[in-house]
Amino acid sequence: MKATRLVVLGVALATAAGAGYMALNLKSPEVVQENASAPSTPQLELDKVLVAKDQIGVGDVVDEKMRWQVWPKEAVTEGFITETAEAGAIEALKGSIARLVIMPGEPVRRAKLIGKDQSFMSSILPAGKRAVAVEVKADTSAGGFILPNDFVDLIMTRRATTASGAETFVTETILKNIRILAIDQTIREDEEGRKVKVGQTATLELTPQQSEIVTVAQQMADRLALALRSTADAAEQVSGEADYLVNGNVKRNTVRMIKSGEVTEVGAKK
Repeated sequence: MKATRLVVLGVALATAAGAGYMALNLKSPEVVQENASAPSTPQLELDKVLVAKDQIGVGDVVDEKMRWQVWPKEAVTEGFITETAEAGAIEALKGSIARLVIMPGEPVRRAKLIGKDQSFMSSILPAGKRAVAVEVKADTSAGGFILPNDFVDLIMTRRATTASGAETFVTETILKNIRILAIDQTIREDEEGRKVKVGQTATLELTPQQSEIVTVAQQMADRLALALRSTADAAEQVSGEADYLVNGNVKRNTVRMIKSGEVTEVGAKK
């Protein structure tokens, strides 16, 4: 009886071992086949792109403010400066000036730079515009808080003599919504956003017609003042400028006469 049990147990163990062996042999090819068909991960092609180390402000010289940054080749777009194409770009661009703000980590593009032998002002001036300097003081320029890229109205105050011979002052806004290009040579704010110094000359961005108006106004005016405008008004359509200063002498039924810088207005004949 014991011998029979031993035989049965031996047969069962042999059967189990055989089943396990067969199962192992059946799974192994599947694992090998699965591993063989798994796609390999493609290698990402890299290059190095010239970027700003820190923020580069308008008018800043870019020396020592650029570095190479590893960049995926497929993300390199037109205008990027790469180490593969221009390994000596950092040295070649020394002395260049930023005409627009370049943020930290932003790729440096030549379209945002001015060569060391180029004029800064002419480079930032839009096509068809003129840069005209106007003398101002702190008390006539919003307390000295007007900065480049602000928008202002230009106000003229002058003496005038009425038809009865009485002397009076006339004040009028001769230009509206004019962009400031520079205040003296101060073309940016300091690190804390404060004005570096109070300028005494404001450079305005004007059309050719506006340039003529300002030229005449500077001869006529006792004082020119800048009135700071809200940035929300930058897109406002301007009308009613003092074109009469260069287009003719008649305004509000008066005739203007200038002698030695003094203006006399008399009633115009109807």
